Amino acid sequence: MPLSHLHAVHRSLSASGQHTVWLRYPTPYHWPSTLAFLAARCIPGIETFRDGTYRRSFTVAGKHAVLDARPANGDRLFIRFSGVPARFVPALISRIRRFFDLDADPARIAAELSRDPLMARLLAAHPGLRVPQGWDACEQAMRTVLGQQISVAGAMTLAGRLVARHGQPLRLPAAGLTHVFPTSNVLANADLENLGMPRARAATLGTLARALLAQPTLLRTGQALEPLLANLCHLKGIGPWSAHYLALRQAGAHDALPLGDVALVKALRLLEGPDAQLAERALAWRPWRAYAAQHLWASLADK
Repeated sequence: MPLSHLHAVHRSLSASGQHTVWLRYPTPYHWPSTLAFLAARCIPGIETFRDGTYRRSFTVAGKHAVLDARPANGDRLFIRFSGVPARFVPALISRIRRFFDLDADPARIAAELSRDPLMARLLAAHPGLRVPQGWDACEQAMRTVLGQQISVAGAMTLAGRLVARHGQPLRLPAAGLTHVFPTSNVLANADLENLGMPRARAATLGTLARALLAQPTLLRTGQALEPLLANLCHLKGIGPWSAHYLALRQAGAHDALPLGDVALVKALRLLEGPDAQLAERALAWRPWRAYAAQHLWASLADK
């Protein structure tokens, strides 16, 4: 479908590079789950979630910019950019569509996943559930490593320290935002110890940053899952959980599933009993295991 059929754009151009955009998407879309996911994962200094609006800082063509996003009436997502040169708006629209998983086919996903009785129940509870994606490869890679074996809140605390220490101060006025996320160039050569994590995990941050510099397409969308997992697991400090999570959250791999995820195992056993085995049950969810995982995580959030 041509992009023009999927969104309507109204631009308000000014010296500050302000643009307002409305993006359409296939329905249904379970916005409460996506907004709760984002709200719980805001990195201090670069993201906020207040009164139903998600706000973040970012860099475009070396310039600092800010976006605000919130669901609007008429099955549209409202976006406002500040500090964005007009020529970069189309590329940012594509990024935001990926970030919010706006182009998923909820009817097809539901039809295939609902063949499994458990997924049918979860789909009924969260119709149109999406798999939110990372803003960019570097940021999502750092989030994933910081989140190894700790809570979401703990990971965001560490991410806030990383931003405060290595991010650039934001050059635009924006309530609640102070920095932009550090780039791979900065993190590849930074001292990442003394953030409050094991030394080996700090080393993995640098390893991933250098890997992304050497291979910018490492986490590109649309690539085959198995070669991607193999490439990631060759990096020191990246095991199957991190590889699958990066594939799911950044490369958009619909069938990625971090089987060792404690929360997924917990969710499944709460729903189907203490003997339920995630690896066995997940066979019925292929090729949409990433969406099945998001439903399981959402079921825990509901509780």
